[in-house]
Amino acid sequence: MLKTDQQERYARHLILEDVGEEGQQKLIDGSVLVIGAGGLGSPALFYLVAAGVGRVGVADSDRVELSNLQRQVLHKTENIGTLKVESAAAVLSQLNPEVDLVTYSSRVDRANIEGLIREYDFVIDATDNFESKFLINDACVSKGTPYSHGGILRFRGQTITVIPGQSPCYRCIFPEALEGEDAIACSKAGVLGVLPGVIGTLQATEAIKFLLGVGELLTGRLLTYDSASMKFREVAVRKNPACPVCGEPHV
Repeated sequence: MLKTDQQERYARHLILEDVGEEGQQKLIDGSVLVIGAGGLGSPALFYLVAAGVGRVGVADSDRVELSNLQRQVLHKTENIGTLKVESAAAVLSQLNPEVDLVTYSSRVDRANIEGLIREYDFVIDATDNFESKFLINDACVSKGTPYSHGGILRFRGQTITVIPGQSPCYRCIFPEALEGEDAIACSKAGVLGVLPGVIGTLQATEAIKFLLGVGELLTGRLLTYDSASMKFREVAVRKNPACPVCGEPHV
């Protein structure tokens, strides 16, 4: 049974037929790791914590910079120079003090990623570089941990959900990391400030749906969004038998 204050806090969830008290308890018992507390991570973290996901991890080794504030709405001007995970935890704990917020200020790399993701039911890739995206995909597939990929650049964004052993993974689409000019980042190409708000919120939606066990996840479907034309497009993606991570020899 939910406590009285929980019944009030999550009242709009409780009246949903596909959620109710049983579903809300699933969220409270669930856990999500968000890797990246920037543009994508900000809206994802806000909505996961507001929804009452019981344990939310946030991993980011960067500090808040003035140039972040155009899109990374989790942080404030007064937080410039502060570790992003500390800035995030301060805001999110005020939003919902019941959530267990776990912060990781060390850079996520090959040495520690598997230890991090094994503690969580679902992972959100909210990073901004190909190296990290391949690292997260490979580790999640290896450990069988479901995750949501998100990417943004200029006016466009994309997202797909990966359920290891069932759906295509990120490397089925991009087998190898891009290099040089092909791997251009937002810091050089720019990004519309509101764009990560759309993609990051979609990623949080996928995490919540997964924990609830409701709806249809974005598996085998790459959802793209062009904010300039205000158009969404869905691209069917099939498992690549030759995928270096989830292909037939690796399954």
